[in-house]
Amino acid sequence: MDIEIHRLLHIDSAHYKLLLEADPSEKIVEDYLSRGFCFAAQKKQKLLGIILLLPTKPKTLEIANIAVQKSFRGQKIGQQLILFALSFARKNQYKLVEIGTGSTGFEQLYLYQKCGFRMTYIERDFFINHYARPIIENGLQLKDMVRLSQTVQYLDG
Repeated sequence: MDIEIHRLLHIDSAHYKLLLEADPSEKIVEDYLSRGFCFAAQKKQKLLGIILLLPTKPKTLEIANIAVQKSFRGQKIGQQLILFALSFARKNQYKLVEIGTGSTGFEQLYLYQKCGFRMTYIERDFFINHYARPIIENGLQLKDMVRLSQTVQYLDG
């Protein structure tokens, strides 16, 4: 699918709703928005997906939020957003890109690994300690966050 990805300088209700699909905590989403770079994937002015990139440690960029509209899932939009994030990291001299996801998010884990990410560690009880209400995903209570990362590849070595 031929999509356009551009930086968002203003977050409207459609963007915010999509961000909350990936992370139900308004407090966490607001924190990320205040510190990160947010981009939208669109086709003919229609919002398809969103990605929020957050500088963390020196030379490290985290994909803090990524979501695709339900009606456009399975069309490689998430993959294109991840490839965009890796390109953004390269252009801005980051050395590592990280992403965290729930241990019950099988589709997300598959996608991130398909895009070259490798598991680095598990944050046990992350979702129990940071969210007021239980999150159920794929019929299981979400407890642990799986952290993955990828070293940014540069063409000049």
